Amino acid sequence: MKYYIGVDLGGTNVRTLLVDENGESYSEVRGATEREQGPDYVCEKIIKQIESLDYSVCGGLKGVEGIGIGVPGPVDTVSGTMIMASNLPGFENYPICRKIKEKFGLPTFLDNDANVAGLAEACLGAAKDYATSYFITCSTGVGGAFVVDKKLISGGRGHAGEIGNMIIIPGGYKQGALNPGAVEGEISGTALTRKGQEAKGEDLVKHAGDVFKLAAEGDEACQKIADDFIDGFSTLLANIAHTIDPHCFVLGGGVFKSKDYFWDELVKQFNSKIHVGMRNHIPLLFKQIDDCGAVGAAMLPMSQLR
Repeated sequence: MKYYIGVDLGGTNVRTLLVDENGESYSEVRGATEREQGPDYVCEKIIKQIESLDYSVCGGLKGVEGIGIGVPGPVDTVSGTMIMASNLPGFENYPICRKIKEKFGLPTFLDNDANVAGLAEACLGAAKDYATSYFITCSTGVGGAFVVDKKLISGGRGHAGEIGNMIIIPGGYKQGALNPGAVEGEISGTALTRKGQEAKGEDLVKHAGDVFKLAAEGDEACQKIADDFIDGFSTLLANIAHTIDPHCFVLGGGVFKSKDYFWDELVKQFNSKIHVGMRNHIPLLFKQIDDCGAVGAAMLPMSQLR
């Protein structure tokens, strides 16, 4: 049995696991990130968490094959640094991989949280029986990950799968630094909430789920928002399918808690927008692993060192 360390580094909490190649967790340490203390402080916290794990199952750190770290935002997988770090100020270009590797003498890898979640699903979850899979999470933002033979395809600078900035409505809403009409600004949970509040007010729409609830109750404004979501998301799926023709899609994120409202129509529209020979051959699956942050990060060294 081979063992790996996975670190889920977020803006609020940081969590470290000892995991085997089957995804079973043996030891866990977690705590507040305390990002306001700066990257050196947070990096030292990660080091202490790694040192605090119980390694009795593998005979100590010498029984660990490697370390994986999952972080929010785009990552330069070549240098092992974060390119943008809005949730972790000061971590842009911070050499976290090098510092962890130098401390423990173990291969150390960094990737974004959507990618490690997609890797977890490919190795252990919904896509484990498929040669290729494309994972999409749709919640606060929209992220994606392409996995081939249990290995992430990161591209030249780690941006492969960064679908949130793809344009689906030319000249549409501009969110932050993203393109006008980008996926994240049009069909994310944040976008649905914004549109719902513009139409119905903040008292009736607290989150994206409220939009679909009101739509199901017959509210025409929310039905229009929901219809636009289905059209946009099915177009996104079709564009990805025509580009890489994955064996399956795996879908997750908070927006899919409301899937009962839109699922059948989403599948129908997706298949109507792809080539005839592809129709009904690319299943849309739901994510199976709830705890995919640290576990997925632990799969990074497993996939890279094979």
